[in-house]
Amino acid sequence: MVERIQQLNIVFGSLSDPTRRDILQRVAKRDMSIGEIAIKYKLTFAAISKHLAVLERAKLIRKKRRGKEQMVTLAPKALASATAYLEQYEKVWETRLDSLDRFLKLKDDGD
Repeated sequence: MVERIQQLNIVFGSLSDPTRRDILQRVAKRDMSIGEIAIKYKLTFAAISKHLAVLERAKLIRKKRRGKEQMVTLAPKALASATAYLEQYEKVWETRLDSLDRFLKLKDDGD
């Protein structure tokens, strides 16, 4: 349980940065080399490498060597875990909002 919470913290922390979210969006469409990723941003190669390291630590991407290039591929398992976590709260809030809606309708009918 503690490991799962720590992993979720790492996943959500890595997703808190817009550059990393954009990288994930690009890699979700197709595997890309680090060079292909880096060229899309006005950041140094070192900065992109740091972003990729954060995503890799969160297990959101995997790097694999293809010839001379390092390819980056999406690893959706960590996203599935985060989605499952968020879905729990979605159900709670839907229930609460439905209750609020019923209450407000009753209140309007009583006035």
